[in-house]
Amino acid sequence: MRLALAEADACLATHDVPVGAVVVAEDGRILGRGRNAREASGDPTAHAEVLALREAAATLGHWRLLGATVYVTLEPCPMCAGALVNARVARVVYGCDDPKAGAVGSLFSIGQDARLNHRFEVRKGVLATECAGRLKSFFAKLRAAGEK
Repeated sequence: MRLALAEADACLATHDVPVGAVVVAEDGRILGRGRNAREASGDPTAHAEVLALREAAATLGHWRLLGATVYVTLEPCPMCAGALVNARVARVVYGCDDPKAGAVGSLFSIGQDARLNHRFEVRKGVLATECAGRLKSFFAKLRAAGEK
């Protein structure tokens, strides 16, 4: 999760919401990293998880990320949770809940939905205070800049 936090910190240079993700193989190898890049790229799908999954698939040479764990600083949204299902990851470990868009426990439980063809384990709350602190600081600065 500390590597995912480092990815989140790198978002500040591009004014993207500080969310980071890392895909780790069963043997501990880092397969992919990602950070939010919607502002930097102008791409609405450039979420940390999606970018990390793309890099992991490129590293392995195929899209099935069987046995992989994805560490992400913020609970995945519906788009990202769907991508995690499609990538066939084994587990998702995330930092802080997202009560407005969280799709692996807060609003939806996409990764555990028995109607889908794949499910993954979820562990929440890892370094939650640190993860949430980055988001709170980012949005506080954004609000303050808007008030000037």
